[in-house]
Amino acid sequence: MRKQRRLSHSAQERLLTILSPIAILCVWELASWAGFFDQRFVPSPTKILGASWHLIVSGELWEHLSASLFRISIGFVIGVVPGVLIGMLMGLNRLVRAALDPIVSATYPIPKIAILPLLMLVFGIGDGSKIAIVAIAVFFLVLINTMLGVRGIDKIYFDVSRNFQAPRHKLFLRVILPGALPSIFAGLRLSAGVALIVLVAAEFVAANSGIGYLIWSSWETLVIEDMFVGIIVITILGVLFAFLLKEAENLFMPWRKF
Repeated sequence: MRKQRRLSHSAQERLLTILSPIAILCVWELASWAGFFDQRFVPSPTKILGASWHLIVSGELWEHLSASLFRISIGFVIGVVPGVLIGMLMGLNRLVRAALDPIVSATYPIPKIAILPLLMLVFGIGDGSKIAIVAIAVFFLVLINTMLGVRGIDKIYFDVSRNFQAPRHKLFLRVILPGALPSIFAGLRLSAGVALIVLVAAEFVAANSGIGYLIWSSWETLVIEDMFVGIIVITILGVLFAFLLKEAENLFMPWRKF
């Protein structure tokens, strides 16, 4: 009985998740028809759909989307791997934490887009500077969350492991990593959103491809429908990244399903 109730609640949640955006689009369309919005600046969903179809058929949307996906995927991996490793070290070792914590505290608050000119000098105006700014933004969030996750593990688990003389690799795989995974995934989910933000901002400034470039160039030429297409694509990417990370979280932490 309880299982059926859970399934019904889950079905209701999924239905609401689907219906709520559709309802917003319908209200938006009706408001456009009624003249509440100036369609020169806020086009109706049907006009945006037509513009998106034109961009898809011409191949322009895929060109921009593939460029952005390449930059964000490479930058994300480059930022996550050292972020997790250094965060683990800082969480486990006081000396490493004492040495690196002041550096992290000093450099983390710097707006990442503010160092884009420096990155362009080092990596050029191509993909390298965009990948680097994504990696830097992701690195700090993953590092801090990983460190906090390791430090948040109850000491009793370490004491029990020592009493049973557990090898270091088993201590890591069965205590440290599972204990830190919730915080690591929280950092990954935050990083995915921030990565999109800094990438689009970087593509505004110095790029000739990418979703950010599509939005900015459409604004400059007053092709507002294409600009909205770019914004919607970014929104879809954010939802897709969140969904994939949530599925990965369920896969690697099955004990947290409820």
